[in-house]
Amino acid sequence: MAKPKTTLLFAILFFALIMEMEIHVGGRFMVQAQKIDCGSKCEYRCSKASRHKMCIRACNTCCERCNCVPPGTSGNEDVCPCYANMTTHGGRHKCP
Repeated sequence: MAKPKTTLLFAILFFALIMEMEIHVGGRFMVQAQKIDCGSKCEYRCSKASRHKMCIRACNTCCERCNCVPPGTSGNEDVCPCYANMTTHGGRHKCP
């Protein structure tokens, strides 16, 4: 049977490990997701856009906020709801 000091030590180490794996967002703790390569994902997403630079800028902003870019050069927005639901101040879809 474990001694109380050993149990306390393991509890503290476990708590420290959990804290290391989490980030603090808006007063809540969330598990940190693996960051995707927004540059290459957006480069492909915007490869057929008529306004390439504007598409890249908007896509990178959306990708950084949502950590997701839908597959393909258009559509498939159901894969990334955060990306699909982001709007501009004028109420238009922000993400390409």
